[in-house]
Amino acid sequence: MLRVAQKLSQADLAKKLGITRSSVNAWELGFSSPSTGYLVELANLFHVSTDYLLGLKQNESLDISGLDTEQMKILYGLTEHFRKENHK
Repeated sequence: MLRVAQKLSQADLAKKLGITRSSVNAWELGFSSPSTGYLVELANLFHVSTDYLLGLKQNESLDISGLDTEQMKILYGLTEHFRKENHK
């Protein structure tokens, strides 16, 4: 899901990680799992935690570095709005 959301092909992701496309395919099909090192690389690449990748935590993170206070307030407000909409 994260790869597709970033409009990366399996080959694109494999190239970024320095591995084969078939390795990425095997991960996605559940035939194998990425090593700890690749989990860290994937987490950094997709801006999520390793817990999220492992299915241990359903929260995603968003890098808001470089935003000013007003921009952060807007994002927090949108987040709360979406939460309320999802619970209707």
